[in-house]
Amino acid sequence: MTEQLPSPASEPAWKIKLLYDGACPLCLREVNFLQKRDAGRGLIAFVDIADDRYSAAANGNIDFETAMGRIHAILPDGSTLKNVEVFRQVYEILGMGWVYAATRWPIIGPIVDWLYSVWADWRLALTGRSDLKTIVQHRQQRLGVPTQCRLEK
Repeated sequence: MTEQLPSPASEPAWKIKLLYDGACPLCLREVNFLQKRDAGRGLIAFVDIADDRYSAAANGNIDFETAMGRIHAILPDGSTLKNVEVFRQVYEILGMGWVYAATRWPIIGPIVDWLYSVWADWRLALTGRSDLKTIVQHRQQRLGVPTQCRLEK
């Protein structure tokens, strides 16, 4: 009996799929930097959650509201990451793991995780945008989706 290898078409070329807020100026700055570091290799699949065509079904079932609340990424096996772990993995894949290496240390890691949590809670206000509930409601109205806001973290 011969073992069948997965076909190349069934395996994504990317190593991580990064869900980012394309309406956030600071997020875009980071994504532009990461795209330059990826240098067309396709290691990172960049998915703009602010695009009206964003599909949770195509992105680990991470809905718009959840993705807006915290940064998320998807691995080729379908598992998801969120918060600082996303940055750790993205930078590692791009050969710059040293940038976030200290965030794996016992004392520094929890502090960085907490700082990211504070940033995630305030990033919309700090970038001059409406709160998450309002952004979600406007998107749902624009797309004709029933209004329902969970605000998961």
